[in-house]
Amino acid sequence: MSVAGFVTAHLDDVPVVSSAAADEPDWKPLRHHLGVGAFGVNAWVAAQPGQIVIERHDEAPDDGGTNGHEELYVVLRGGARFTVGSETLDAPAGTLVFVSDPGLTREAVATAPDTAVLSLGAGRGVAFEPSAWEERALRERGAA
Repeated sequence: MSVAGFVTAHLDDVPVVSSAAADEPDWKPLRHHLGVGAFGVNAWVAAQPGQIVIERHDEAPDDGGTNGHEELYVVLRGGARFTVGSETLDAPAGTLVFVSDPGLTREAVATAPDTAVLSLGAGRGVAFEPSAWEERALRERGAA
């Protein structure tokens, strides 16, 4: 945290944390980069159409996972095809996708080059705790 009580960054200046796995998107760990502690926030990027930008997952409570996060996705640039539960929707830049049911499976695939999706999440009515995967992924990818 800065002395002034706020931090700024441009999305393109936040380092990408890549995975060797083809089914995992490239990640910009915004919560870690900015020092956010009250809610989860990350950006996910895909260079080419057809690449995964939000991996298939749900936010249902489980051991070592989340406490049932609601999630808001914001397509910052490019475009993505989201699947939430059994519904599919095209989401061009500027689209907001709010998933209030933590048990719904969600995923997105880029439909345009240079796609970036912001994700924000936390459990309703409970104190935020970072998901175990976040620190583990940072360590495994040498970014912690």
